Amino acid sequence: MKEFYSNGKLLLTGEYAILDGAKGLALPTSFGQSLKLRNKNSETIHWFSVDENDDTWFYAEFSKLGFKTINTTDEAVSDRLQQILTETQKFNSEFLSRISAYSVIEAKITFPKDWGLGTSSTLIANMATWAAVNPYQLLEATFGGSGYDIACATHNTAITYQRNGFEPKINKVFFNPDFKDDLFFVYLNQKKNSRDAINSYRSLDINKEALITKIDSITDKILSCTDLKDFEVLLDQHEAILSEALQTPTIKNTLFSDYSRTIKSLGAWGGDFVLATGTEDDMQYFKKKGYNTVVPYSKMIL
Repeated sequence: MKEFYSNGKLLLTGEYAILDGAKGLALPTSFGQSLKLRNKNSETIHWFSVDENDDTWFYAEFSKLGFKTINTTDEAVSDRLQQILTETQKFNSEFLSRISAYSVIEAKITFPKDWGLGTSSTLIANMATWAAVNPYQLLEATFGGSGYDIACATHNTAITYQRNGFEPKINKVFFNPDFKDDLFFVYLNQKKNSRDAINSYRSLDINKEALITKIDSITDKILSCTDLKDFEVLLDQHEAILSEALQTPTIKNTLFSDYSRTIKSLGAWGGDFVLATGTEDDMQYFKKKGYNTVVPYSKMIL
């Protein structure tokens, strides 16, 4: 048996602008996805996708020639997985090319798949490692995106990430703020479609060079920030800049206008997780509003 593992991701700074080369501060999570490969005397591939409760939420059987779907529990997921397998083999013709190749594959996430921590990116990273191909090329051929999530998948520390074709600029950084006990993540009860968000951003007529300069400056300042109040000011500035660029109100103004502390969107606006500052008592504010998934920083981030 072979096994691979990739970390999930959260993007603290640089959302949207990271697509055009802005420096983003990205945080690998303590949640992720494993990929287990087993041999079996079979001419077909049996794929199992398993959730954090060890329940199989998707199954498909593929032929080893052309990865044709023989049977499946979800046609849409099967079609996407067939695409990933096909594209992977294009980059490495030896990948699953023999009848004796692995026949039982289990992809297991350690977080609810609606959380948006990287169900797709961790799979792509694992597949790329298995097939020994460039993960950024495989990402571009399948899901698209900036690739910061792929970088998080294979790093166990905070990183800054700048897009640069298929060879991005990645720097390991020290980000372990003294005030981390005053940071927590709140799930907004809905998953945002990253591809739709990217397409919407691409359609905007804005000065992206100016946007990148502003975001880069905030990212650098956050990395050297030692005071919670200063940190909150920087996050608020980041939200205001993106709100103006996206012509979209901040999530705080939309859902939590009476919250006294800072709230920062992470990734595509309007879904997945946000970062909030506050105390344990402040966490109750969100739970009273029906946002029951509240995760302290120390439990979410590696």
